[in-house]
Amino acid sequence: MSPDTAALLSQVTVLVVTYNSGHCLPALAQGLAQLPHVRVVDNASQDGTPDTVRRLLPSAELTCLSSNKGYGVANNAGLAEVNTPYALLLNPDCEVTPESIAALVRAAQQWPEATLLVPQLVDGQGALQVNYSWPRHAWKPRQGAADGPLSVGYACAAVMLIHMARLQPVGFFDPRFFLYYEDEDLCLRVFQRHGQILVLPDIRVTHLSRGSVRGPRPWRSEYWRGYHHAQSKIIFIHKHAGAAAGARAQRRLMLSACANVLVRALLVSPKHLARAWGRLRGVWQLPPLA
Repeated sequence: MSPDTAALLSQVTVLVVTYNSGHCLPALAQGLAQLPHVRVVDNASQDGTPDTVRRLLPSAELTCLSSNKGYGVANNAGLAEVNTPYALLLNPDCEVTPESIAALVRAAQQWPEATLLVPQLVDGQGALQVNYSWPRHAWKPRQGAADGPLSVGYACAAVMLIHMARLQPVGFFDPRFFLYYEDEDLCLRVFQRHGQILVLPDIRVTHLSRGSVRGPRPWRSEYWRGYHHAQSKIIFIHKHAGAAAGARAQRRLMLSACANVLVRALLVSPKHLARAWGRLRGVWQLPPLA
């Protein structure tokens, strides 16, 4: 590692939230082993993830939550302990190198007005994942990837560098979002305060999408995906478009979820049926929104 890279890495804390993510850690640890500031927050994994962290990343700071608190709450717990100028949110199903992290920090220093910075995500075969867009409520996303640094309104938090001082007036993740939409909410709040969200397409990171949670019962994982996605979508609309819009979204989602359960049952697709059933239960069990 060059002295320049080491100096840049000293400015950033890498924050990883895990939940039954032990199978991702061998590849992840290869990219993080040399970094001076790594923090892992585990959401009460049942697959031995904390022990794997201790073995593969012995210098990392590990926080084990007593129960699964959700993605945003776990990240907030880690962000509260960051003492470096920058924090890098990193999903465990991403494969990074010290050089790519250093490049993000270098870009943050080059564009000090940016609050959030993200690389170009690619899948396991190198195909582009368009992990950014204009705010979706204001402009319909279009296909195509950036070919140079680009200021956007939304970026996926799978790999996201945070300028800690610039995020302070905005706040961290809204704890009402257990899973899904928490990064969209954060980006919208940054955007509304005229903060800059910057995409850097020359920096590429592999993201094995949805690979961070495997667990012994994949149908159960699909159920909870549907459950939390439905609830978070309604919470997001209620928060940013008002109570009436949130109520309309809840009714529409209830009707579409009922129809989807029937279709998936007839097609005998257990995976999709589990997700559809989770979506229906998520809408049905959504607590009243203030």
